[in-house]
Amino acid sequence: MDRAQIHYEVFSRRKAGAQWTLEQATENRTAAIASAEELLKEGRAISVRVTKETLDPETREFQSVTILNKGAPDTAKPKKAADDREPLCVAPQDLYTIHARERIGRLLDGWLERHHATPFELLHRADLVEQLEASGVELQHAIQKVAVPEAQARGLTVHELMRTFQSLVERAIERLLKDMRRGVLPDVDKEGFAAAAERVAQDPERGYLLGAGVAASIAPARNWSDKIGRLLDLADGAPAKGPARQLALQTVEQPLAEILGSNVGLDDLLGKELDLGQRLAAMTRLTAVEAVEALMRVEPSVAKIMPELTAPAKRLAEWLKGEEFRHVRSAIVRRVMRELNGPRRLKPGDAEGEIDVLRGLAMALTAATGAILPPEEVQAVFVARSKTLITGDFVESYLGTEKSAAEEVEALIWLVENVIGAANKRQAARYLAAVVMALRFEKEFRYGPDSPAAKLATLARLQRAVGRGGLLPDDYQPIQVKLGDLGGMVEADAKLTATVARAAAPAAHRLTLLLKLATGEAAPLGPAADRARMEALRLARLDDTRAELAAAPERMAQVKDLFMQAGVAA
Repeated sequence: MDRAQIHYEVFSRRKAGAQWTLEQATENRTAAIASAEELLKEGRAISVRVTKETLDPETREFQSVTILNKGAPDTAKPKKAADDREPLCVAPQDLYTIHARERIGRLLDGWLERHHATPFELLHRADLVEQLEASGVELQHAIQKVAVPEAQARGLTVHELMRTFQSLVERAIERLLKDMRRGVLPDVDKEGFAAAAERVAQDPERGYLLGAGVAASIAPARNWSDKIGRLLDLADGAPAKGPARQLALQTVEQPLAEILGSNVGLDDLLGKELDLGQRLAAMTRLTAVEAVEALMRVEPSVAKIMPELTAPAKRLAEWLKGEEFRHVRSAIVRRVMRELNGPRRLKPGDAEGEIDVLRGLAMALTAATGAILPPEEVQAVFVARSKTLITGDFVESYLGTEKSAAEEVEALIWLVENVIGAANKRQAARYLAAVVMALRFEKEFRYGPDSPAAKLATLARLQRAVGRGGLLPDDYQPIQVKLGDLGGMVEADAKLTATVARAAAPAAHRLTLLLKLATGEAAPLGPAADRARMEALRLARLDDTRAELAAAPERMAQVKDLFMQAGVAA
């Protein structure tokens, strides 16, 4: 048997009773077994299976042999075989359901994009149907693509199912063309959308009939934004109340959701020049415009990353405030969540911008939670997205090669503040600790050109920022201690505390400066602050100092406050 005719497949089951999922196919037996063992070890599966697949050269079928089966046993009860062997779609009406339209959109995506049409329009416009039928190859390929998996699932032959689907398509085409020739399809532009909806509201085929009128009305549109505008025009002209209004808005919602579910439709509505981060920000603003714009007024970081909506998008956003198009709103939000869960960068080539966009999106989606998403789901997606910010490649791109050590620390503190999830925070803290503990950082502060007072103030600011990053004490305390120790070295090199204590300045002024060093305001807590505290106590006991403070009650109150902050009785 030729070696190339053998491969190995790795399957996993994530929970009890779940179906086996194909994880990997490889010609390397060792790699397949190692991959299965890793899935179990990392807890990504409760059981794994590796099979050896050998191709029979005569029958061209694979013979399967299980070579590894580990983990929890399958306790699920065997499912009873389905007796119904008929396809899911057996009548023309079945093609108009949301699931059927989604499948049509996947099967004919290229053809629909070239003709600037949605599955909804294809099912309701005779001219599109005739063009598709005339193409021959496109329709035949679509039928074949859907017949193969259906045949395997239902135990039928592919040719048998292809004949069934071919007959179904022919009946659907014949029905639409016949209704067009008979003139039973509404002309909503001529009759009026509200009047047409009222007239067909009680008809058993009301969705199909009004849908044909809607599809014909938006057919002359020049682009996707124009189609959205025409759909909103129809929505504006819907009946004021009752079943007819519900029918009208449900009918309009179908093509609207399909347009916004496509990349070309969204690009045309929001702007083709947007990168993924800007696009997701615009989609978030579109679905929760009131909450997002209220947040933008008080949070500049959100306003910074939010692109301006186009005129058609603003009009749609007004409609999405209500409940009429809640399925459209939900579909857009779900798409935002899928993209955030995906591997694509939000701002390719701009690591700082990536963090800014992710921060703004997190705040915007959190502000809109409840109306469009549960808060737990928003948190989960940003925990997953935070993992992309702590990879080695991203951190290397983020820090670059031109930052000073202090700038790197500030950048990493910002990264720590903007990732969520305990594991992500800890990993970000490791990057931060590595820079703070490095000899380069120490040399930059001890021998750099800045004044000792400026260096100590910077170290104090960094020390406070580390404590605000949401890290666990075990992660941030060693970093703060190192910053404090480095502050002690800088202060000792410059003898700053002694210089301030003996300066030719009023005692109250010197005491104030020492206390600011002691409280962590002008120097990091640690040896430098401790020395400043001891010197401040010595200075405060002097009679001249007490007399000077007694003559200036305002300065006395300030000094008392600083003593309290330093944890010393005045």
